[in-house]
Amino acid sequence: MRRSAPEVVELPAANELPANVATIIAALDPFLTDERRKRIADVIASRTRAVVPVLDGLIDPHNVAAVLRSADAFGVQEVHLLAGPEGFVASRKIAQGADRWLDVVEHPSAAACVRALRASGHKVYVAAMNGTVTPGDLAREAKVAIVFGNEHAGVSAEMHALADDTYTIPMRGFVQSLNVSVAAAITLFHATQGRPGELSAHEQELLRARYLLVGVPRALDLLEEHLRRQGA
Repeated sequence: MRRSAPEVVELPAANELPANVATIIAALDPFLTDERRKRIADVIASRTRAVVPVLDGLIDPHNVAAVLRSADAFGVQEVHLLAGPEGFVASRKIAQGADRWLDVVEHPSAAACVRALRASGHKVYVAAMNGTVTPGDLAREAKVAIVFGNEHAGVSAEMHALADDTYTIPMRGFVQSLNVSVAAAITLFHATQGRPGELSAHEQELLRARYLLVGVPRALDLLEEHLRRQGA
């Protein structure tokens, strides 16, 4: 997909909440249907930070969007980015709003990315033709970060050198590689198997407030009206 296509957008930076968590929930929760309220609660309860995909210099907006969509689908809360020279953009049509539900974290370098991931207890894996483990094995790691490389050059040499280990997706056909978004979907599906949601109560309430701001029509207007009534 061309980066100049009309549907291609920059990934938004994370913004601070416009009010405290309790106020946002009090203002917006009454506007949810019971079905939507349960859906949000179920999604939050299954969210994990134990599996973290890392996008290393991806260029194609279709691929970026598809990985974000897979991350949301499999309950992953964080996606980390290492931008190439052209920066990160995504296809709005393919992403289907997935970026709004995720924590997207950008790093200035591979070293900074790996340092942050190790500080949070993650072991870093990169894909390789002769990788030592398979995606199913990644589910047995307590915390794992999985690096998906550029469509043409793959994972950078710096990231390869810094990673803890390698993995491979076993294939039985003539092709020797998969599209990065397909590889990410397969890997995230396997790596998240058997993992319960493990966000703290505070993190869950924070996500609930964020999801309400995204999911309730005219959320900011309703929040402003709520604050005005409180003041009165």
